[in-house]
Amino acid sequence: MKLACYFSHLTLTIFILSLEYWSLFEGFCLEALEFLHGLGLIHCDLKPENILVKSYNRSEVKMIDLGSSCFETDHLCSYVQSRSYRAPQVLLGLPYDKKIDVWSLGCILAELCTGNVRFFFQNDSPATLLARVIGIISQIDQEMLVKGKDTHKYFTKNHMLYEHNQDTNRLEYLIQKKTSLRHRLPMGDQGFIDFVSHLLEMNPKKRPSAAQALKYPWLSYPYEPISS
Repeated sequence: MKLACYFSHLTLTIFILSLEYWSLFEGFCLEALEFLHGLGLIHCDLKPENILVKSYNRSEVKMIDLGSSCFETDHLCSYVQSRSYRAPQVLLGLPYDKKIDVWSLGCILAELCTGNVRFFFQNDSPATLLARVIGIISQIDQEMLVKGKDTHKYFTKNHMLYEHNQDTNRLEYLIQKKTSLRHRLPMGDQGFIDFVSHLLEMNPKKRPSAAQALKYPWLSYPYEPISS
């Protein structure tokens, strides 16, 4: 477990938790998001540094730093979320809503499980981030690619992923390394893996809201592991 002091709280950095604690932690985070979203607010910058552990024993957390937050009725900024936790619809320049926070929370949960900071993002290229997301989660729906105003920055007209190599001044195709959450998450509990997959649904229309995610069976207490 690694925590950093922030005034009278502990800020979550790489925080290796038991599954029992994870279910409580995620439940509190989703409840916080449900409250924010109920006010019509999108956090827009959810990441471990913005989650404070108020009480480790009681699994109580606080979400902080609403400096990037906005109302869903606002004219939404196209550049939101820290890149490691940026939802696919934001990367592609699609309209977004409160479900981008759910994506960020799914990324955070994957980090907590693996201890790997920036589970998806490992360099400065948004195209490489997309490649990793596609390789681990799934292909991006054609409808999203067609409607995204920034799709052309990362995909050819035939929807081949590419990036511009600044050193050679050439375009390079990116071949996604196919893997899965089951392979990447170091545990055999299918209920937990399904829950993370639930939050990291590529298509925002299919991704649950915070309120819907709170009803997922994995969050029920007491925790009972589900074998694959």
